[in-house]
Amino acid sequence: MTATAAIFAPRGEVLSTAERRFFADANPWGFILFARNIGTADQLRGLCADLRETLGRDAPILIDQEGGRVQRILPPLARRWKPPLDDVMQLGDRAAEGMYLRARIIAAELKGFGIDVNCIPTLDVATEYTHRFLRNRCYGETPEQVSDVGQAVARGLLDGGVLPVLKHMPGHGRGRVDSHLELPFTNAAVDELRASDFLPFSALADMPLGMTAHMIFEAVDPYFPATQSEQMIHLIREELGFGGVLMTDDISMEALSGTPADRAQASIAAGCDLVLHCNGDMGEMRAVAEVAGSLSEGARFRAEAALALRDTAGEVDTDQLGAQFEALLAGP
Repeated sequence: MTATAAIFAPRGEVLSTAERRFFADANPWGFILFARNIGTADQLRGLCADLRETLGRDAPILIDQEGGRVQRILPPLARRWKPPLDDVMQLGDRAAEGMYLRARIIAAELKGFGIDVNCIPTLDVATEYTHRFLRNRCYGETPEQVSDVGQAVARGLLDGGVLPVLKHMPGHGRGRVDSHLELPFTNAAVDELRASDFLPFSALADMPLGMTAHMIFEAVDPYFPATQSEQMIHLIREELGFGGVLMTDDISMEALSGTPADRAQASIAAGCDLVLHCNGDMGEMRAVAEVAGSLSEGARFRAEAALALRDTAGEVDTDQLGAQFEALLAGP
């Protein structure tokens, strides 16, 4: 049975009987976890195992473990990390080396719980206007720095057997509002975007997974956000050269209009491979599953290629890696 073109989130720390039944019937491609799903280490491992058991396969389990405000697993289960931009600025010309170590440690921690996809690197180029919900989650203020650090972060995850997700394609750095609450836009010319915002995504276009931006790029499509724009999806695929699985950002966010089903249907019609729905509302998930349908043939091919990269990583001494990271932060 082909998976439904959706990623869903459970409501709490354990699956209810209704959730087990729904997930088994809907057969989403994968799951995503949030702080509400995390209690103890044993509970988290058990939840990951239960989610996969409901589908009868080794489904991918995603999380946002960025550091700073967007870090779902906290001490004592995992190290607490500063916002990425804080560490990048402190590391200076050692940023790529240091952020590789940071990502490799995060990967080891996630794999220990059964989580095998992390929604980083954040490849949005920070500007003085970037909304505060996003700015310190970025890796720099130039496309070159964002590309270098982003590649290091992606390698760190992959070396740890965790798949990276490029976000937010094709660049959210010019957004001046919080897309959780309203729809950002930019009127920047395409040539300006090509010279900056698009560059990190082109540099990492060979990565297995990507996530769209809930943002309007007026010079390409003045009517629809990238998540629901055929023109923008075409640009991501053809101009930026991204060949991996393309998922939406969370369609529960208020940047998008219409019902959850409307949002899901528009995203799939525009060319997204997967719909990401995160709030755990059963009624909404049912409606999304109905309209999302099964993975397309192209999406199945891309998904199989992505999941094949989840190598079983070798053991690493995370304390030793952490000491190396701290030494880089301290400088010469």
